[in-house]
Amino acid sequence: MVVSRAMGKTRLEAFSDGVLAIIITIMVLELKVPHGDDLTALEPLLPVLLGYVVSFIYVGIYWNNHHHMLHAVRHVDGRSMWANLHLLFWLSLLPFVTGWVADNHAPLPTALYGVVLLMAGIAWLLLKTALIAANGRSSELAVAVGRDLKGTVSAVVYTLAIGLAFVRAWMAQVLYVSVALMWLVPDPRIERTVAAKKGKGSGET
Repeated sequence: MVVSRAMGKTRLEAFSDGVLAIIITIMVLELKVPHGDDLTALEPLLPVLLGYVVSFIYVGIYWNNHHHMLHAVRHVDGRSMWANLHLLFWLSLLPFVTGWVADNHAPLPTALYGVVLLMAGIAWLLLKTALIAANGRSSELAVAVGRDLKGTVSAVVYTLAIGLAFVRAWMAQVLYVSVALMWLVPDPRIERTVAAKKGKGSGET
């Protein structure tokens, strides 16, 4: 089967949005209704609720930044589509590892949560590289991202947390939350680059 080298990005973005929505839905289904009718009935659910909040934030971060990144490219190719599926694969494992960590604050589940986050981060880097290759080094995305310092720092912190999980699991979990907080604000470079190019184009008209 022959695949076109340049394709529209609309279907890729729509498919990704759908998968991420399903991931969030699966995670929220893990929140069971308490049997009691007072606040004490919520206590056993707190670990699950906290795990859901952290993982929801991570999915939201990827959805937000995914939207910004695709906004900065004109088209995708076969390599980009497979790279996108690779990212979605690792994100689809978040409900599983979130539930395991919530039920067992043990070293292995905590470490595996970090492995999934690390692999999702690597998949994100591969997707970004594939999109730049498909759109050229002079594309808005290539100009905007430059050196991905936050991505490098995140990978280092994830790796550190995975090892730390076997020493103090709660410390590793704090590091996971710290990385999420670091990524809460979408990369402003993409918005600035897109706006600047639009402004330049309007000025030339």
